[in-house]
Amino acid sequence: MRHLLAGDHTTPHSILGAHPATVQGVTGVVVRAMHPDATGIEVLVEGREAVPMERETGSLFSVFLPNATAPLRYRLRFHFAGDAVWERDDPYRFLPTIGEIDAHLFAEGTHRRLWEKLGAHVRTIDGVRGVAFAVWAPNARRVSVVGDFCGWDGRVYPMRTMGSSGIWELFIPEIGAGALYKYEIITQAGVPRLKTDPFAFKMEQMPGTSSIVVDEQAYTWDDHQWMQDRPHRDAPREPMLIYEVHLGSWARVPEENNRPLTYREIAPRLVEHVRRLGFTHIELLPVSEHPFTGSWGYQVSGYFAPTSRYGTPDDFRFLVDACHRAGIGVLLDWVPAHFPKDDFALRRFDGTALYEHEDPRLGEHPDWGTLIFNYGRPEVRNFLIANALFWLEEFHVDGLRVDAVASMLYLDYSRRPGEWLRNRYGGRENLEAIDFLRQLNETVRAEEPGCITIAEESTAWPGVTKPVSEGGLGFTFKWNMGWMHDTLRYFARDPLYRRFHQGELTFAMVYEYNERFIMPLSHDEVVHLKRSLLEKMPGDLWQKLANLRLLLTYQYTRPGKKLLFMGTEFAPWAEWNHDTSLDWHLAGEPQRAGFSRFVEDLGRLYRERSALWRNDHVPSGFAWIDLADEENSVVSYARHDGHEHVIVVLNFLPIPREQYRIGVPTTGRYSLVMSTDDSRYGGSGLGMRPTIEVQDTPFHGYPQSVALQLPPLGALVLALEDSAVARADGGHGSS
Repeated sequence: MRHLLAGDHTTPHSILGAHPATVQGVTGVVVRAMHPDATGIEVLVEGREAVPMERETGSLFSVFLPNATAPLRYRLRFHFAGDAVWERDDPYRFLPTIGEIDAHLFAEGTHRRLWEKLGAHVRTIDGVRGVAFAVWAPNARRVSVVGDFCGWDGRVYPMRTMGSSGIWELFIPEIGAGALYKYEIITQAGVPRLKTDPFAFKMEQMPGTSSIVVDEQAYTWDDHQWMQDRPHRDAPREPMLIYEVHLGSWARVPEENNRPLTYREIAPRLVEHVRRLGFTHIELLPVSEHPFTGSWGYQVSGYFAPTSRYGTPDDFRFLVDACHRAGIGVLLDWVPAHFPKDDFALRRFDGTALYEHEDPRLGEHPDWGTLIFNYGRPEVRNFLIANALFWLEEFHVDGLRVDAVASMLYLDYSRRPGEWLRNRYGGRENLEAIDFLRQLNETVRAEEPGCITIAEESTAWPGVTKPVSEGGLGFTFKWNMGWMHDTLRYFARDPLYRRFHQGELTFAMVYEYNERFIMPLSHDEVVHLKRSLLEKMPGDLWQKLANLRLLLTYQYTRPGKKLLFMGTEFAPWAEWNHDTSLDWHLAGEPQRAGFSRFVEDLGRLYRERSALWRNDHVPSGFAWIDLADEENSVVSYARHDGHEHVIVVLNFLPIPREQYRIGVPTTGRYSLVMSTDDSRYGGSGLGMRPTIEVQDTPFHGYPQSVALQLPPLGALVLALEDSAVARADGGHGSS
């Protein structure tokens, strides 16, 4: 009783609520209730008159109901100063909403549907509608639910702890969707902490930080065919052309204070735009709730809440649904490496380093000023893995691009000597993080077949995409950061000097088949004074655009899946700015319109030619024709899918080449299926011969060859005439 009144009782249900009792030989039920401001309380039992309770001590009231039996259904009527009255069902008469099996699975880190148990869930229990709350705070002295429904007073709704699991639970009747809430946590030192729910499905925007109750199962999906087909997809052997999107700056409404589009507003426009350009997927910069817009979503405060900047969770479902119905997959950037230090969120959640490490040599990220998850704790691993499954299942997301994997793998990542701790074997590898990543990938593969995981891993860590059973990390794909940096460095060079650096362009093929790669030209390369892709290119505007067309053709036609950041289709001068819209006005300029037309045709070519994607990750899908013509800065190669193949020739100098000969794999006649120098794209129109005859002239180790007219800073893509073009699109709909 003393602990209850002092506000640090761990099992208030053992005192409050209805309990069997015998008074002077009469059996019945004692009902106790507590409210810090009540002047009186009455018990209302069906079929009986209201029974006044007596003040037992302090704010605790009780009454004995003779001949009543437990469990007892009743309501409470609270009286306050000024004749105010509040009537509600009693939260302390209900059984726990967390079972022993749930607590056991969570403790061992294997509860795969944890979001259905922890957090806030609208439920009907014993015929009463309300919200079941549950939170993990194992080192707290007391946890209460507070919100706009109780005046944010932590004395009104103290929770009960579920034994050694560290989970606290309470069902509060007669509140519902839209209610604002937090958890008031009293630490072992007696300090109150006000925390948002780690499992909240919706959160306020800054400066508000409250969690918001959401009514689940409200959305009706219309992507049944997509979801039925998803488990049978084979992503490595399908086309994958990814459009990377930051939702808040894709398009804005200048007439309404430059606000971003909502999820529902952006859906039809984004889908139509992506389909027109030939993309198979969109990849969204983190959608999880985040307090600072300038973090682009990479510092997450609400792992289970789509940001409310653009609407409700169901609005986000609408966006994913629209993509699926149009044959577009949806990937989501996901951030299990670190979280921000904002005190309302995960940081020292129950007064201790619960989600993070206590030791800053393990628990603080020196680059980003954030905290690192403690992957050695089963409950933390469970939180993250359940979160991954949550996005894939509840929002039908098709894959996760895991951010900052390199920072997870190495204990000394971005640290100087003395600032990090070695693992138990004396090494620099983060063994707990490695185990976590393997468990993550194995769980996704088992629970959500057809979904993919992508590692943003910038080092030479071996076996990132190798199966866990073979000692790898188990990712589906890895971003090829080396290709991106080498290629951009080469393209930024004055063409006069490119002949000395051709190895920068071709080196990636040396390690191409060590992993299954995605080649990104991502947002990170067009911010922080790195300049836009167009501005990286040398020369005047004509040469810059020609170089950029050449770069994209090289990206689209070499092995590996592809990723392009939004706005590249306009070739903007300016870097990306997350506070403004893309430069949509450029689409009306003739040169930019031609460039956008090129991107559209290049996407169509990629989708329609299976040789450009079917065998991305096996050596038989690619063959150099010539990579040694450094003097002319020309490279050529073939892409193969069985008997089908395409030839790609790239001229990296602003000099046309007449009668440039290359060997080809077969006899017959080739069609020109793309020239980046086409006048429709803003090029000079040089070398636009629709057909090229194969000649019986041995060259480049082949018994036959063709003579081409290479345009300046241009690429040619050739395909055998009258060949059966593979137009399969890997289950992603038509282009």
